[in-house]
Amino acid sequence: MDDSIIENPEDNFSSLRETLDLKPITKLIEAVREECSKLIIGQEELVELMLICVVSNGHILLEGVPGIAKTLSANVLSSCINSQFSRIQFTPDLMPADILGTSIYNMKDSEFIFKKGPIFSNIILIDEINRAPAKTQAALFEVMEEQQISFDGKTYKMSFPFLVVATQNPIEQEGTYRLPEAQLDRFLMKIILDYPTAAQELQILEKYKNAHSGPDLSLINPVINPQDIKDIQEILQKIHIEPQILKYITEIIQETRNHAKIYLGASPRASLAILKTAKMTAVMAERDFVIPEDVQYVMPHVLNHRLILTAEAEMEGLSTKDLIQEIIQTVEVPR
Repeated sequence: MDDSIIENPEDNFSSLRETLDLKPITKLIEAVREECSKLIIGQEELVELMLICVVSNGHILLEGVPGIAKTLSANVLSSCINSQFSRIQFTPDLMPADILGTSIYNMKDSEFIFKKGPIFSNIILIDEINRAPAKTQAALFEVMEEQQISFDGKTYKMSFPFLVVATQNPIEQEGTYRLPEAQLDRFLMKIILDYPTAAQELQILEKYKNAHSGPDLSLINPVINPQDIKDIQEILQKIHIEPQILKYITEIIQETRNHAKIYLGASPRASLAILKTAKMTAVMAERDFVIPEDVQYVMPHVLNHRLILTAEAEMEGLSTKDLIQEIIQTVEVPR
């Protein structure tokens, strides 16, 4: 096999005759990155992955220990988008009506009117999603899936864009309610955040050494609007993907279902999620075609909350991340 084919995979997946002009999109993306960098340090990949989810109409689950900018990242991203933002703190006593809304009696007109809850927004930050009871979680996930609610026989649709960014702490277990697998599957990606490096932590200290309050979100300018997101989604429909890339995604998903150390493999929803997010990854690299590296980039974030390991694998100390990397190395990469 010619070494140049291996070294330059892009040359083998560029058969689209009509090249799309992606520069306006990449300029918008770069503008969002610049705005986010005003307050967020060392989370470049997080910003990129969240942007992919926004354009792919997918909800995001952020997992990490307290104090690593999960909530700040969601706030900053929402400030970059010219849309409505709301925040809901989940607690054990939170009821479905607290997030969906409730019926209030109007004395003037002698009738009940529906008062919308905080879920009626464009970007909704759910802090500590695993702290609310199952009834409230179920109400939230129904809205996430249907993008509408029904109340007293009337349907209320969510406005575009509609994105839930949920956070949870993987360490703390007291007073929490574990999210069932079916509900986890509603999230397009689960992004696991780690501590910053020593260099990044030093940057954080230097940036905020004279600050006496929290980050100033007024510094962030809205640089993208809902129409821009719709325009990007129309471009995504024209991104070329070769049959061998589709086969590659299929083989990856099949491997998760047949792996000896995986009890529950990925569903067709996961394969569609990989397809959508890989297309957006290609666009962010200013390419109008998908290459295997795009699939490999999004795969861990799309699959890490959808796979359940066997008891034997957990006893061996293996993690979902370990097995996903093993699958990436096992499945033959198309060239």
